[in-house]
Amino acid sequence: MDEPRKAAPREPGADAYSLILDAIDRGDYAPGARLVETELAERFGVSRTPIREALGRLEMQGLVAHDGRRGMVVASLDHDQLGELYEVRATVEGLAARLAARHAAPEEMAILRDLVEQSRGMIGDPAALRDNNRRFHRQMHRASHNRYLNAMLEGMRRSMALLTRVSLSDPGRGAETVAEHDAIVRAIEARDEDAAEAAARRHVSNAYATRLRLEAMS
Repeated sequence: MDEPRKAAPREPGADAYSLILDAIDRGDYAPGARLVETELAERFGVSRTPIREALGRLEMQGLVAHDGRRGMVVASLDHDQLGELYEVRATVEGLAARLAARHAAPEEMAILRDLVEQSRGMIGDPAALRDNNRRFHRQMHRASHNRYLNAMLEGMRRSMALLTRVSLSDPGRGAETVAEHDAIVRAIEARDEDAAEAAARRHVSNAYATRLRLEAMS
């Protein structure tokens, strides 16, 4: 009996993009860090072709850039870009919360509530709280049930990966974040669209203020 045919090797071009983006998002490659094709290919176990394609895609999105002789590097946001990003983020996060209050299923609300309750035990652990924060916002985005808004939010998430410091590392910000998430969920559970939007906007504004304070201290 013939042996089963082995699947052909897969060139995960899309995967290479996600892997590099996730590494930037986690802070493995900080703004200004060099991105060398051979090193990335070895790290992620793929050939240089999908790495090159992924870097080209990231460059088009403004997440990486050429820096003279240094080659490809992770891009960075200046002070004005940071303000512009948070201004837009407050608007779209507010809209996501408003739509979640309108459209979220009871099961989706339950997930948001669970994330808030889980986060209470993460105060003092910025890394764990950061991951919980990302899950919370993604769940709220999904609960908005608006594919076009989610596409905008995904693009914004990529830009957020370029921020050099985690606002949750600021003393006291962890507890504030948990309280702000709780306020958003309470409004969503109450189907109060105005309160949900206001709570989400306040949450983003407070995160921006914290980040400005951290940047001023660096």
